[in-house]
Amino acid sequence: MTTSRSDSAGGAPISGARLLETVLGPLQAFFRLEAASGLVLLGCAAAALAWANLDHESYRLVFQTPVPVAFGRAAASLSLLALANDGLMTLFFFVVGMEIKRELVVGELRTLPQAVLPAIAALGGMLVPAGIFLAFNARGPGAPGWGIPMATDIAFCIGVLTLLKRRVPRALVVFVTALAIFDDIGGILVIAFFYGTGVHLAWLLAAAAVTFGAAVMSRAHVRSGIAWAAAGGLVWYTLHRSGIHATIAGVILGLAIPARSGLAGLEAPLERFVRALHPWVAFGVMPLFALANSGVHLAGLDPDQLTGRVAVGTAAALLLGKQAGIFGFTLAAVGLGLAGLPGGSSPVKVLGVSIVAGIGFTVALFIAGLAYPGEPRLLDEAKLGILAGSLASGAVGALLLRSTPPLPDASPPSSRAASPGSPPAAAR
Repeated sequence: MTTSRSDSAGGAPISGARLLETVLGPLQAFFRLEAASGLVLLGCAAAALAWANLDHESYRLVFQTPVPVAFGRAAASLSLLALANDGLMTLFFFVVGMEIKRELVVGELRTLPQAVLPAIAALGGMLVPAGIFLAFNARGPGAPGWGIPMATDIAFCIGVLTLLKRRVPRALVVFVTALAIFDDIGGILVIAFFYGTGVHLAWLLAAAAVTFGAAVMSRAHVRSGIAWAAAGGLVWYTLHRSGIHATIAGVILGLAIPARSGLAGLEAPLERFVRALHPWVAFGVMPLFALANSGVHLAGLDPDQLTGRVAVGTAAALLLGKQAGIFGFTLAAVGLGLAGLPGGSSPVKVLGVSIVAGIGFTVALFIAGLAYPGEPRLLDEAKLGILAGSLASGAVGALLLRSTPPLPDASPPSSRAASPGSPPAAAR
């Protein structure tokens, strides 16, 4: 049934389809924005903080609510928090894995010269923050959190850079995006090797066998989503039983998805899967993760936690360590003649994006949860440090970039296609 109404200006009827387009058009345009995912994440983080402080008990109870999960005869009951962190985040890492593969096969990182500078910068952006964190915590109970400040949240970074599009050349946005991809790889390796629960060899061999099967599927250019979902479920389960964090299954499967179609005229499975999953990950999985993990009951913190080594070490590592590592390693690479500054940008603009890259959120919160299981005091400190360091990095970096000269022919910066925010990392 078609409805219509009169146009107030000329009396012409407007069909229901046109009215729907008028209403939904702005909403659809919003979700197409490169910064939209970062804006949604920011909103969910703010909502979580408000909720946790206005009614902490209801916040805690909601995310401890058991959710039944069943696959055939196999059934389990997980809390909503565990479902978001251990289950749905696998989808996030799956998309991160596919994006890493796409960039390495057909994207910005497909040649060595393109990959050298962001890889070196990412190395500095991981090592220096980890070192600063350990300088605060090496001999204390917070030491396991050294991996928290290593990752850059690409969704938030692109959001900030989009607001400054008249002052940030596209080459710098590509540089930060590529850097975030290497960050994702580093974060994934850290999670896999340092935040497991003890390796069980038999199950690890089983995971390796399933991974080999996924590689065979990739070589055969298998296109069926059902087949890949079944393979992903097996990788997840065997990794879970092996002691390696099961979300790494998403990355393994993402790297196995064919990046080329195999047949002329057909879309590559990787592109099809990214396009299908991106809206669900960017505007479903990640916001739920942010809502479930960002709530810190500030009234429940004592002064020692506000100035604790984990909180201060995390904030300092993100704000100071990220910029020092990225900017310092970038200048060193340029000085050694390995590469030039991206797009001929000024050192000040490079410093500005290096500071913005100190925004760590999704993967940082994820690692914090792995680093401090059963230690709510340290976890709250880590969350506080992540939020403070990320906010300071975004604000300081934006102010510095805002003070630089505008571009002669400014155009909106572009990010990796269909980014879920991360990354990745990943992500992120």
